[in-house]
Amino acid sequence: MHKPLKISIITVCFNSANTIRETLQSVASQEYPHVEYILIDGGSKDGTQNIIESFRSHIKTVVSEPDKGIYDAMNKGIQLATGDVIGLLNADDLYAHSAVLTQVANAFEDNHLDACYADLIYFATHSPETVLRYWRSNSFQPGLFAKGWCPAHPTFFVRRRVYEQHGVFDIHLKGGNDVELMMRFLEKHRITTRYLPQVMVKMRLGGVSNNSIKGIIRQNQQILQAAKKLDIAISPWSFFFHKVLSRLNQWTRKPKREALHVK
Repeated sequence: MHKPLKISIITVCFNSANTIRETLQSVASQEYPHVEYILIDGGSKDGTQNIIESFRSHIKTVVSEPDKGIYDAMNKGIQLATGDVIGLLNADDLYAHSAVLTQVANAFEDNHLDACYADLIYFATHSPETVLRYWRSNSFQPGLFAKGWCPAHPTFFVRRRVYEQHGVFDIHLKGGNDVELMMRFLEKHRITTRYLPQVMVKMRLGGVSNNSIKGIIRQNQQILQAAKKLDIAISPWSFFFHKVLSRLNQWTRKPKREALHVK
């Protein structure tokens, strides 16, 4: 009888009392039993820690201490993880339904698979059922990152051995750290991936890197610099053109019922 796959889920937070309860609930409600949940808190002062404590029976490890930013905190979580597969869920995001981790585990029954990813929807802050933007992905092909493509990071589940072989987040970047990591894994090291065509994560509109024009420009500049460092050829004009087109499509398309796991 083979050993069941263990999935480590990492949530990093700082003063997230307004949103983290729903995040914790979405992990606690997962039907998949072999989950290691790790919380990395930056030393919140707003009641976040009290909310975390109320879900303590569902959490394996809690760390609360100052950090050097969100990706430094994520790296701490990755170092603590003991699961076969690691996923990261932000403190204001939700899993779309209770079978998400079961479906991830089923995908990784293929021992040759290094990572999987799926679709994501952005929802209105006080209305998780109101879809504002639909991030539909597709199967990876070499060269897609040069066209502004990347998986939705909260849907990206990767074997722990990949982090051990190819490294964690580059905390020296001032934006686009998640894109750099996925570009490094997929484009440079060509890990084996599978796209699962369904919505797995709901994200509140207005993330750290996308809440201002200045933030968006800085993020994309950092991605281009990271690509150069990785020796991945990207034309800035092609990159920005395809990325803008992709984002426009995300605002106009709507997910089908089957993608939303509606029975």
